[in-house]
Amino acid sequence: MQRGAIVTTLTHTGFVAWLIIVGLGFFFGLAYEDFNARTGRRRPGGVRSFPLLALAGGVLFALDPAPPLLLGAGLAVLGLWLGLYYWRGMEELAPDGARNVGLMAPLSNLVAFLIGPLALAGPFWMAVGLTVAATLLLTARETLHSLARGIDLAEIVNAGRFLLITGLVLPLLPDRPVTTITRVTPHEAWLAMVAVSSISYASYLLRRYVVPRGSGLLVAFLGGIYSSTVTTVVLARRAGAEAQAVVEAQSGIVVANAVMYPRLLAVILLFNPDMALALAPWMLAVGAFGGLLALGWYRLRDRKAAVPPIVNVSNPLGLGTAATFGVLFVIVSILASVTMRIYGSSGLYTLAGIVGVTDINPFIVSLATHGAGAAPDPVEMASVLIATGSNHVFHAIYASVYSRGKTGAPLVIFMALMAAASLGAAILVH
Repeated sequence: MQRGAIVTTLTHTGFVAWLIIVGLGFFFGLAYEDFNARTGRRRPGGVRSFPLLALAGGVLFALDPAPPLLLGAGLAVLGLWLGLYYWRGMEELAPDGARNVGLMAPLSNLVAFLIGPLALAGPFWMAVGLTVAATLLLTARETLHSLARGIDLAEIVNAGRFLLITGLVLPLLPDRPVTTITRVTPHEAWLAMVAVSSISYASYLLRRYVVPRGSGLLVAFLGGIYSSTVTTVVLARRAGAEAQAVVEAQSGIVVANAVMYPRLLAVILLFNPDMALALAPWMLAVGAFGGLLALGWYRLRDRKAAVPPIVNVSNPLGLGTAATFGVLFVIVSILASVTMRIYGSSGLYTLAGIVGVTDINPFIVSLATHGAGAAPDPVEMASVLIATGSNHVFHAIYASVYSRGKTGAPLVIFMALMAAASLGAAILVH
């Protein structure tokens, strides 16, 4: 390469780019120095070495960008030196008796070297993101180790299941109907299960690892995101066993039923954005109405105890849960298609009222997928609201049965008001 071409290559990105490279290297070096000070060990690299490494990587890339042979040679030399350091470190002992070696030092030097090429080859946010991510991982050593020690093996298995059903199984399923009975494809059926399970799993993790015990209505709120039916049963049982938990159980059950509306809207939005936007004002209004009822009752009555945390819930990513949802989704989808074809809107309304006795997610997702790509159908929108209203009625029955009548008339009145509001919205929508 000619001398003039080299100068042009080194300066075409501008002086500011090189300042950013030096600044990012210096920032990462500060975090690395703090990391070494906390552990009390001496490792190569720091506030002087990292800016130089970043500059060296940037210069090697700028001199020979396509293909970056010089950068590859620089990486080989750096890798050889880091390998020798690691090999020597295996033979040395730190003052505390541990081996004076670890992967963080070689990896940090490698990251510092790559800051320069990344800043020149792509947008600056990539280099900034790499530096910030590496800094956070470096400085959060104790926090991350504590988190790792506090997570059960079962939760790691659950996370693996989530990656399996979303990243491996979902892309492999065909996105075309396999029968003339229903238009639902295997891909849509599995996607529906993934959508509902993902929301429940997020609530499950928040409730288990983030929300402290005895957090009042917040626990019921997260329980409603997981499953309003499960939350209703758990709180009703607690009210039947402990008299001081009745008011909290009443308010918590109403909250769990109120939060059902934004949860369902999020699922509908994934399959039919037009229907979700058309239903949003009505469903959010009913949900807000239920929330106000719960808060008002909670503040008016004496509340010495907190809503008990809901911990005895099944894993939302379990294979049994997934299979049950998938079967229900297909069955309800077929029933909705056949009912609408034979009996028209009145038959669909009747089916919507009946499914309220159980999990209404498969029915509502089925309606959303049936109408996907078309203008929102008032009949299907009204059926969604009828199903939610019917679900409130059955939740009131569940609460009375599982609490042995301890939840009393107030909860029945609240649930009846929410059911009336949902059915009233259905009438207005239609």
